[in-house]
Order: sequence, then structure tokens, then C-alpha cells
Amino acid sequence: MKPIAQQVILVTGSTDGLGKQTALALARQGATVLLHGRNQQRLEKTQREIQNATGNAHLETYLADLADLSEVRSLAEHVQTQHPQLDMLINNAGVGSGKLLGGRRELSRDGYELRFAVNYLAPFLLTHLLLPSLRVSPPSRIIHVGSVGQLPLDFDNLMLERRYNGYDAYRRSKLALVMFTLDLADLLKGEQVTVNCVHPASLMNTKMVRETIPFTQTTVEEGLRSVMYLATSPTLDNVTGKYFDQLQEARAHPQAYDTAARRRLRQISEQLTGLGSALASQED
Repeated sequence: MKPIAQQVILVTGSTDGLGKQTALALARQGATVLLHGRNQQRLEKTQREIQNATGNAHLETYLADLADLSEVRSLAEHVQTQHPQLDMLINNAGVGSGKLLGGRRELSRDGYELRFAVNYLAPFLLTHLLLPSLRVSPPSRIIHVGSVGQLPLDFDNLMLERRYNGYDAYRRSKLALVMFTLDLADLLKGEQVTVNCVHPASLMNTKMVRETIPFTQTTVEEGLRSVMYLATSPTLDNVTGKYFDQLQEARAHPQAYDTAARRRLRQISEQLTGLGSALASQED
């Protein structure tokens, strides 16, 4: 892999929690870090804090609400305009389960179940749109921040219009992200673009966790160690299509290894994001 100081890295959800600490750690190593968030003031504050802490002036901000797929497209376009070559994409942004009891079903701006939209559809679309930049100067890495909490997808109730539960919605979205990891790794086989998914740590002390339950089990620093391992370890240069539980390769939910289920999810995702027609036009 190239030295981190020579890399351009996009970290989604980098104004708080694990994403912010990841951006800070990468900036300390000299990377050009593209900071993403959905609030301009928080983005600018994060940029100032990281620059003051590291002395690294190679920090850029990108504003986008991942609950709106049109903004995901704009984000990809802006990144590619500024950086035709991208060395690493860390899909960290996400929304938690909300209140475990009594949480109401929420929708994205496109009318999709919110957790499925933000935690899965947004990185699905963003990653595909940024693939040309990631392919420019390999090796490059794609890292999905997942969760050990996984629940199989019910394709007859994918948007959870029936029997809604926020925690189940979160777990299904995270399994979908693992399924995408394996599927994309197959697509990129033979290329020097690796894609892996990591469960960073359980119930970290982050705003997202605190909004759900009144206690935490681990620190953000523990989660950061897991993400940075996937981002910087030379031992993972040729490792792709894997799910990690912190620092160890692990087995995800069995549905992740069901090729028919992954194919069905991919086809549905291409339709929901509009990516299918775009890919068809490229092939034509």
C-alpha cells in the first residue's frame, strides 16, 4: 500500500464519534482527508479542530445528507471533481436504532425506510459512483463500518412496513452492508481495489449509542483501533471480501454468504438508487 501521507481518503460521517476520530488519526499520519457531514457549521468546526491538533492543512469539507440520494450523487460528483484519484473510502456514516421501545418508523427523503437508506443504500450508491476514482491508481481500499448486530433481510418486507422495530431495522441494514461488501469484492476480483467490512466495537461511547441506550461497553478508541487496522495494515493489502469483528476475521450472518440473496439485494438496490439504468447506459 502507499504511505498514508500520500493518500486521499474520504471518511463519511466525520464530524462526530468514530468518524471524527478516524479522520483525526489519518490526518495525524499526513493524509489528505475529505471530511463529510450534514451540517456545515459542524464540518467547519471539525476541520479547524483537526487542523489545530495535527498541523495538517490538507483537510476538505463535503456537505451531504445521506438520507437524500440526490445529495449522495452530488457528494460523489464534488469529490470526483476535486479528486479524480481517490485512495480510500471509509463508509462510516450511519443512523442508529433509535429508541428500542416505542420508536416510530421513519422514512428517507426518497421514501425508503430510514436506516436501510442511510446505513446501506447511501454507501451502496456512493461507492459505485466513486469506483472510477478508486480505480485510477491502485492499490486502494474500501472500508465499510458494520456491526456484529445482524438480522436476515425479509425481501417481502424490506422496508419494514409491517412489524417495525428500530433495532431490527438497524441490524438488517448492517447485514445488507456486509452482503454488499462480499458482492462488491466479487465484482472487483482481479483488481487492486479491496473491500472489507468491520464491526469496530460493541456499544461505543458515541452519541448514536447514547441516544439508544443509557449505557456503553467500549470506547471510541477501541473502535478506532479496528478501523485503522483495516485502513493502514500492510498485511491486508490483498485481503478482500471479508468481515472483521474488531481485529479478527470473523463469520457474518449466514445470509451474507447466500449468493442468490446477495444477487437479489443488488438488483433491488440498483433499482432503488437508479444505479441500474446508469450501469445499463454505460454498457450501451
